[in-house]
Amino acid sequence: MKDAEYALRKEIVATCIAMDRSGINQGTSGNISVRWEDGLLITPSGLAYETMAPEDIIFLSMDGTPHGPHKPSSEWRFHRDILKARTDFNAVVHAHPNHSTAIAITGQGIPAVHYMIAATGGPTIRCAPYATFGTDELSKNALAALEGRLACLLANHGAIACGPNLRKAFWLMSEIEVLARQYILARQAGEPVVLDDAEIARVVEKFKSYGPKAKASEA
Repeated sequence: MKDAEYALRKEIVATCIAMDRSGINQGTSGNISVRWEDGLLITPSGLAYETMAPEDIIFLSMDGTPHGPHKPSSEWRFHRDILKARTDFNAVVHAHPNHSTAIAITGQGIPAVHYMIAATGGPTIRCAPYATFGTDELSKNALAALEGRLACLLANHGAIACGPNLRKAFWLMSEIEVLARQYILARQAGEPVVLDDAEIARVVEKFKSYGPKAKASEA
């Protein structure tokens, strides 16, 4: 196994543990994938994160063939399809954060109640229609909800966050949960004020030059 691949596998395991410790996920319900060579590395199905080792991560060919000691995540299909369709993504994080999932249970998305929604690529976080987990239908629904976006909710299910690398995809999942919590609290306090599309478009542009310039290895 190449050193770079082993390091990526270690990062996946560490991120899985961080998801649970941060409360973004519970148990083994979440899953992670990262593009690797001509396929992807993905978490195995039903394996507790605290017992997971880098060797447990599955390499999945783009034709859906798994290579490893376990079955791939039951959600391997949308991970594969997202990375296949979106060449701007190199990592996909799926989880069941409490507030994001609560909104998804209503079948609603998250509107632009805070300018940080621009981090997800547009003025809304869409909610993909419900479909049984692990199905081709769910994958198609997720791809449609992700059009022009970096994240989406899955009705009665959870959330997906994507990015150019795993660190950024995990950060985005955390930010989605913050936005979801703020939206729920705002609705309890009164009628939320939604920022218009033009303002979010301005913020999207400002984000392109925000913060330190990324290293080539982090792009």
